[in-house]
Amino acid sequence: MKLNRRTIFGTITAGALAMSMAACGGGSDDDAAGDGELVSGEITGSGASFPDAFYAAAIEAYAEVNPELIVTYNAVGSGTGKSEFGEGLNDFAGSDSLVKDGDGPAEGSFQYIPTVAAPITISYNLPGVDGLQIDQETLANIFQGAITTWNDPAIAATNEGVELPDTAITIAHRSDGSGTTSNFTKFLDEATDAWTLGAGDEITWPEGSIGGEKNTGVATVITQTEGAIGYVDLADATETGLVTASIENADGAFIQPTLDATTAALEGAEVAEDLSYNPLNAAGAETYPIVAPTYILLHTEYEDENVAAGVKEFVNYLLTDGQDIAADNSFAPLPDALRQQAVDALNETIA
Repeated sequence: MKLNRRTIFGTITAGALAMSMAACGGGSDDDAAGDGELVSGEITGSGASFPDAFYAAAIEAYAEVNPELIVTYNAVGSGTGKSEFGEGLNDFAGSDSLVKDGDGPAEGSFQYIPTVAAPITISYNLPGVDGLQIDQETLANIFQGAITTWNDPAIAATNEGVELPDTAITIAHRSDGSGTTSNFTKFLDEATDAWTLGAGDEITWPEGSIGGEKNTGVATVITQTEGAIGYVDLADATETGLVTASIENADGAFIQPTLDATTAALEGAEVAEDLSYNPLNAAGAETYPIVAPTYILLHTEYEDENVAAGVKEFVNYLLTDGQDIAADNSFAPLPDALRQQAVDALNETIA
């Protein structure tokens, strides 16, 4: 199932579709809610816009499994989602970045549940120029404003035979607190010595750059601005028809942001005890270097048992049958071992 995201604006709700399946989670042995009565009621999540396309499709598909549980997800950005989670304003949060002091939830009050992963594309608007290759140091210098025109020798060096215009470069970035920004700047900070602007959900971008709200906003800036370059999730880049660059990976190969290249990056990622992991700049000739994980944050304690049951049932769906629709919506499913760890953590967190 793939949704047309042009019909989705911010809040996604499911629950009005007819039931077409008998149980949640496809009946696999590790289902958290595959047996017994399905939960009814309402649960609400908010947070990252990066996984919005996947969550939208999963919510619609889940409504066919259980139309009695209404699931709402508001894609307001990772920063806002974490803040609302800490204030108890949502039942679960979506985040592409890890929780830091001041984000909202207190240490020990939540559990990371990885769901899917996807590449962060480097998309640009340069009419007549397709298939650009950009090395890591040049990418850092573009986004911190040290390279200001498209015909700069550093860009030309990896694009022999390409006629590059003297068009000014406009940086397009997120204007809201964003896990996409966190992962992109973390990649630049870890992979290059050139990057000087730091890493985080929000950073100070060079003068003259243009901010857009959510990934859709950055995609719009790029589409409307000749000479623009920005970082956008694959789903929005595909939906908007953006041109994407091949980025140099840790092995020196220039790789397009595909799901196969994303899966290759996931295979070598080390998973921490809290189920966070870092697939950025992973080794391997076929890996795309800017791959972002995304997580659901669960409360370790829920006051309402029915809400807890609803969250458990829906998140279990994301980790079981929901994985089957990931690729259709421009996301890579979790490797089997990590998916099982996530199911186990879900069962332990919400018993």
